[in-house]
Amino acid sequence: MSLPLCYCTNVHACRTAADVPRMLDTYAVPVRRRAGFDIAVGLWLPAAAVDEVLATPAARAGIRRALEDRGLTCHTLNAFPYGDFHGRRVKERVYLPDWSDPRRLDSTLASATLLAELLPAGAEGSISTLPLGFKLLPRPAGFLDAATAQLLTVARRLADLRAETGRVVRLAIEPEPFCELETTAETLAFFARLREAADAAGCGPAAREHLAVCYDVCHQAVEFEDAATAIGQLVAAGIRIAKVHVSCAVQLDDPADATARAALARHAEPRYLHQTFARTADGRILREIDLSAGLAIAPPDEWARAVCWRTHFHVPVDAERIGPLGTTRADLRAALAAVVAHGIDPHLEVETYTWPVLPGSADTVVDPAAALVEGLARELVATRDLMAATVAGGGIVSHAMC
Repeated sequence: MSLPLCYCTNVHACRTAADVPRMLDTYAVPVRRRAGFDIAVGLWLPAAAVDEVLATPAARAGIRRALEDRGLTCHTLNAFPYGDFHGRRVKERVYLPDWSDPRRLDSTLASATLLAELLPAGAEGSISTLPLGFKLLPRPAGFLDAATAQLLTVARRLADLRAETGRVVRLAIEPEPFCELETTAETLAFFARLREAADAAGCGPAAREHLAVCYDVCHQAVEFEDAATAIGQLVAAGIRIAKVHVSCAVQLDDPADATARAALARHAEPRYLHQTFARTADGRILREIDLSAGLAIAPPDEWARAVCWRTHFHVPVDAERIGPLGTTRADLRAALAAVVAHGIDPHLEVETYTWPVLPGSADTVVDPAAALVEGLARELVATRDLMAATVAGGGIVSHAMC
């Protein structure tokens, strides 16, 4: 891969621009040192902090200098979480404002302006964003039309930004379970709609160049999608995959195993949403909006008889197993192999934002910052090695889905 491997800083609490240098010193620089090779950072800042940075030339220069002085680069931003991503309860609030809301448009354009200033010379950038909205939250009449119109505004503005600065920044829509775009089929259908609207509005080339997908491996694994097929369909449709979130879900291999279910129950926590799906013997998919201890400990009969469960809880990407639980690391291998096989070159961003809420982390860790540095470094080394093995193998990986 020609682009530097990075990790997403949404794993770190960040509320103001002043938090960025501290975050780099406490985590990113030690992670690079521990990993033993050059990495980039995929920055996440809440919308208010982005506005704070853009408010003055000195603040903009301060963020650039914070990266440069530490020998770090930034090629991608995560603009999915708009507000505080480390509050006591995030859950479905992470999907607000949705893409029909002008605040989402404004914050995304601000992020694009910031990234254009941070990009190294000659590099192209990406910004990941939510897949329009959450299906179970109220949405205004004409939601899809409003979201489409705002995305086309982004495409035009990103084309203007390129003309003004020479910097290419793309917006990467990230499908996620229970969102407006959660499956690859829904994503393909929306991009067809989006392109039709772009052609009618006279901005077809801008939309094709600047509107893309962020493929989060965990999300599509939870949906029980085959990664090689999904990525192949996106490529065949001419949809750019600008970013891949290197991520793994937790997997309950045997729902009849009470010990494993008890271990899964410990992943039910109050901060983030953990959509949970089960695959039945006849191929049906059962869906639950959020993992609860009750679902895991005493599941309904149909869930108990399922072949396996998968939960949207990002777990360390170097782990094949977590105690009695499995992970979807086989899907990650297949996704990276598909990236290599298709010759695409997205930003690769390790995105295990759940380290602070992993079961037992608060009980057993003496030095949380040091433990996080060690864990992130292991993930980056494992991803580098996995990519090297995939390239050496020609990008052909197959696996059996549970």
